Amino acid sequence: MMDNAANRCMKTAMSESHFELALGDSQATEALGAALARSYLGGLRDGAVMYLHGELGVGKTTCVRGLLRALGVDGLIRSPTYTLVEAYQPGGLTCIHVDLYRLQGPVEVDELGLRDYFDTECLLMVEWPEKGGAALPPADLQLTLSYAGDSRQARLEASTARGRRWLEKLVHDTSLTSYVSNLT
Repeated sequence: MMDNAANRCMKTAMSESHFELALGDSQATEALGAALARSYLGGLRDGAVMYLHGELGVGKTTCVRGLLRALGVDGLIRSPTYTLVEAYQPGGLTCIHVDLYRLQGPVEVDELGLRDYFDTECLLMVEWPEKGGAALPPADLQLTLSYAGDSRQARLEASTARGRRWLEKLVHDTSLTSYVSNLT
């Protein structure tokens, strides 16, 4: 249970549709991924789409790695920068991690065969979604990572009712309290 100060801090960093965190290092970014996994498992196993935005090297794949580890993926978790699509099946859940950085637009995205995963019980995580345009399903949750001096900041925005449910569960994950309290 969160104490009152932490609860007040959570409220200042969260609205109904967005939530912000200060991430000091890669472990904090992985912790966010793990919290996203816990909140996803807490009620959204019917599938969801998450877009990951941010500059090169800001931690998008690190966050996904934390999420996949928390879901039970063992072994190597690769960045899909060159393979474009990596699929995982932890505990019977299908997770698809996509990186569109090297693609030129929606036509190339269509060629990846991602439509097979739309409207399924799949967790689809897309880096560089702006390259996909209309070839992608709309995001339930959008994560934007940005540099903030020597650390990073995360902003999560819910775009659908499913995304709002996911975000609401995430906000109640007390492992994130210290990252929320670092915001100014």
